[in-house]
Amino acid sequence: MTLYYQTHSWSSQPQVTEETIKLWKHLSDKSNWRIVQLPNGFYQTEYQDLSNKDTWIDVTRRETVDGAETAIDKSVDHYFKKVEFINGPKVVKTFK
Repeated sequence: MTLYYQTHSWSSQPQVTEETIKLWKHLSDKSNWRIVQLPNGFYQTEYQDLSNKDTWIDVTRRETVDGAETAIDKSVDHYFKKVEFINGPKVVKTFK
């Protein structure tokens, strides 16, 4: 068996590319997601590929539709937060 292992190190935060930002914005929109039922009875969450609208990329499998929808909601929320913080942290309080 052959394994491929790669590490990266940075002296500062890695810079986010425009392609990554575009993907995050795409994933933060729930209309780009769907749930399909598999032959084994599980439900799979998928998002629509950016480059090919006929292709869906599988993400997770859950036992129930509710579990799958919760997984999508959490993923949408996760990527929405990533998009929000692209320009740096939000100031929540200042002192005088």
